[in-house]
Amino acid sequence: MPRPPTRRPGSPRRHVVVSLTLAALLLAACGGGDDPSPAPQATQATRAVAPTATTARPTTTTERAGDTREPTGEPVTLAFGGDVHFEGAISSRLAADPSTTLGPIAGVLRRADLAMVNLETAITERGTPAPKQYTFRAPASAFTALKAAGVDVATMANNHGQDYGVVGLRDSLAAARAAGFPVIGIGTDAEGAFRAHRFTVRGQRIAVIGATQVLDSSLAAAWSAGDDKPGLASAYDEKRLRAAVRAARAQADTVVVDLHWGREWEPGASRCPIDRQRALAPKLVAAGADVVVGSHAHVLLGGGYLRGAYVHYGLGNFVFYSRGGVTAQSGVLLLTTQGRAITRSRWVPATISGGVPVPLNGTAATQAVNSWQSLRRCTGLSAKP
Repeated sequence: MPRPPTRRPGSPRRHVVVSLTLAALLLAACGGGDDPSPAPQATQATRAVAPTATTARPTTTTERAGDTREPTGEPVTLAFGGDVHFEGAISSRLAADPSTTLGPIAGVLRRADLAMVNLETAITERGTPAPKQYTFRAPASAFTALKAAGVDVATMANNHGQDYGVVGLRDSLAAARAAGFPVIGIGTDAEGAFRAHRFTVRGQRIAVIGATQVLDSSLAAAWSAGDDKPGLASAYDEKRLRAAVRAARAQADTVVVDLHWGREWEPGASRCPIDRQRALAPKLVAAGADVVVGSHAHVLLGGGYLRGAYVHYGLGNFVFYSRGGVTAQSGVLLLTTQGRAITRSRWVPATISGGVPVPLNGTAATQAVNSWQSLRRCTGLSAKP
């Protein structure tokens, strides 16, 4: 861990004219994807996202062409950011104005149909810090900041989700409920922690699941959710995680798994996925996942296609303190899905300044995209489906 140096789903969009213009210019300048065609323009009608907690309609062969991943239904653009906390300078931004805490990157997030990040902090003002080097917590206004920036859902399955004990976990869940903001990968028991959250976007049913493959060894047992035991969805319980993916597959058009995984980067180390990541990804794809993304390394790793699904091994820091250099390289992964088909992928590069990602443009953006694409070389993933 480096040392420190709104829209609600289904509600009308706010302040989007300038944001959409910014995002469009960025995407045009970057060319940051494996598909050169422009992403579809979002509108007030298409940005609406309806969360659903009830059982969706049964899947039929006409809705999804088996495992062939042929495009079905309307296109939906998903946005993914990496690690988020509200420490250091970001806490001052949050205290000053939650509605603008994430800065200009909000324009990119709002443009997508559904946006997701990894919330790497407990949301509590109580509890006892865990016996570990770094513990993070933030006030409930963090959810206001995420919503205002266009984030629709966050995973809290990570090595900071329970930094302030069960008290902090319960406070996090209560604050999320009060804010009407979905969090995944965390719960009062394993059933809740592994449960997919479902959205309906443009008629497409999107299921998102969160789990962590990173837990401090001395805390793993205490932090892992179990039957009648609060905690996090542990990716080491592969049987339960695969079962959660299969259950989501039966009720969704697109299944997303957001993982906390990999190894924290040290200067001079490889920026490649570790064996544990490369072993898990194909198992989740085989279970029915269409998108498998994640973070933890605090630097960008590579992404691409695996058996038609899209896998990204490291989204890096997002709203996070940074000492500069590679830990400040950030951005938003945009994926366009049509059912099981991932029809477009694009990287919108940014650099962290004052704890928040600032989108790049021009030559700097082009260079950043080229660097990001080069990270695929050691992943075993493909540039095309």
